[in-house]
Amino acid sequence: MHKKPDHLKWYIQMGVDETIEENPINRFEMLTPEVITIVKPAAKVNTIHQKAPILAEEVRPNIGNPASAMQNTRKIADGCGKLDELRSAVYNFTDLSIAKTATNTVFADGNPDAQIMLIGEAPGAEEDAQGIPFCGASGKLLDQMLSCIGLIRQDNFYISNTIFWRPPGNRRPTPEELAICLPYVEKHISLVKPKLIVLVGGTATSLLDSTLGITKMRGNFFEYNNQYLDKPIPTTAIFHPSYLLRSPGQKRLAWKDLLMLKEYITNNGIKL
Repeated sequence: MHKKPDHLKWYIQMGVDETIEENPINRFEMLTPEVITIVKPAAKVNTIHQKAPILAEEVRPNIGNPASAMQNTRKIADGCGKLDELRSAVYNFTDLSIAKTATNTVFADGNPDAQIMLIGEAPGAEEDAQGIPFCGASGKLLDQMLSCIGLIRQDNFYISNTIFWRPPGNRRPTPEELAICLPYVEKHISLVKPKLIVLVGGTATSLLDSTLGITKMRGNFFEYNNQYLDKPIPTTAIFHPSYLLRSPGQKRLAWKDLLMLKEYITNNGIKL
């Protein structure tokens, strides 16, 4: 039998962030035309029906409106000229429901002056708890992988994700969530100015707008570009460490990719 704190922790991990009243509410009734009139001063509706639409309109106007949220993030990203400004914008962003359910915003880790930028998928439970990308079991494996080719996270890499908040239950980010965060990610890359980008995992490869899966993209180099960059950035992809933990048989390919990465760094004069 679980204790009450265990139940509450499980609810939070699943994205449950509010409770309901003892008296039942007909929420289908709230969708009727009479409810829509609550925004009009002259309308007379009961108090229960009046609260939710006003909060949705005034506090979180873009929740459930991806097109508007995308325009908002693009406008905000356009106005960020420094890394600290972008970090502040991301920490104060509220147009995604997962930003509300997450424990922490996971922005970045490592060396912002590094010439290699690692971009992962989305924060997991441990990353969400600590607010640091790749700090759980997969992060430890990533550190070990990098150390095998003589590289150290805190010195040689700047690390971020395609999504800054943990999706409830560790589910994959939706296309809408990725699209809403994309302007921030694009501006993030342009402010860091890396000489090489390493995409970690299949979700991260969405930045290349390719129909190829991670299995076909790994082992190759591509050119990444966006509207904030003066020129394309060489980019490669590797398996996500969490995938390797589930599929240890793929570590042979992962080692091959690491050797290729080390060779590219050496041959192209990337400073470590």
